[in-house]
This record gives sequence, C-alpha cells and structure tokens, in this order.
Amino acid sequence: MNDKTPVLKEDENYTPTLWDVTKSVLAAMLGVQKKKNYERDFQYGKPWQYVFVGLIAVAIFIGIIITVVNIVMSTAGA
Repeated sequence: MNDKTPVLKEDENYTPTLWDVTKSVLAAMLGVQKKKNYERDFQYGKPWQYVFVGLIAVAIFIGIIITVVNIVMSTAGA
C-alpha cells in the first residue's frame, strides 16, 4: 500500500502533528471530516492545539475576506 497517512500508534503518548491538527481544523471549517481522523482527534489530541490553530485559521480567513472586499471596492470605484 502506498498510503501516506501515518499509522496511529497504540500509545497513550501519541500526539497529532501540527499538520494533522491543521488538516482537522480546515476540515471542520468546511464541515467534512473522516471518521478515522475525528476519532484520532478526540482520542489523542489536546483541545488547546485545535483552539490555537482554529483561531489562526479564522484570522487568516477574515483577512482574506477583508482583502477581497477592498480589492473589489477599489476596482468598482467606490
């Protein structure tokens, strides 16, 4: 098998990587999530990791929206 998804360790000390947390937060923002990842998040993840990455993702999203609106308004001559 050529699956790049890491195999979950049956270890109490396993912590999702920053990339795992980021993918989970982005999937949550879109409303989609694989059951395997959902279970991994609740079994191994720490809430502060998801809150921190979520706040950064929301701030980036708001910044993109503001930038797009400013560009559209300046090209519309407003």
